[in-house]
Amino acid sequence: MVRTPNLLADVALGRRGFLQKLAAVGVGLAATPTVFAAGDERRTLSFVHTHTGEHLTAEYYKQGAYSSAVLQQVNVLLRDFRDNTVHPIDPRVLDRLFLLQSVIGGSEPFQVISAYRSPATNAALHEKSSGVAEHSLHMEGRAIDVRLAGVATERLARLAIQQSSGGVGFYRVSDFVHVDTGRVRSWGDPVEA
Repeated sequence: MVRTPNLLADVALGRRGFLQKLAAVGVGLAATPTVFAAGDERRTLSFVHTHTGEHLTAEYYKQGAYSSAVLQQVNVLLRDFRDNTVHPIDPRVLDRLFLLQSVIGGSEPFQVISAYRSPATNAALHEKSSGVAEHSLHMEGRAIDVRLAGVATERLARLAIQQSSGGVGFYRVSDFVHVDTGRVRSWGDPVEA
């Protein structure tokens, strides 16, 4: 069990100090299946699925633990919308998004392009596009493709890369950022520093 600092309190450190803390915490997020923080910390995310139009605001973490009931709601929203297969989403994906939103500020919903993909869906997409990995972490519920209203996707990608806690793909033309909980790496369009 790993204890992390209260992420909300770190916002007061300013952007640079928070990014340093973010990178340090990100290492813990990548290596730890469950992250515990100060008991009063709450983590809430809002989503709108661009393909289904569904909305969800989810307080997925509170009182030092992830909420199983809320995570199930997240799993349903982030299902494979092509065949309606529901699969558990890695809470660390949500933590990465929460940390990004904490740095950016605001409470706009993440616009979800893709999250979980069934093996059949992933194989069909891989067949059509070399940009879809054959063994995508989407099939494990460990990846999500998003954008955030009012935030340039390049900025979102840059902040995700600075987390140093998983993969980040930046797709300028398609206007989304891929975030996952795999090894630290980045690909896609170049991101200006």
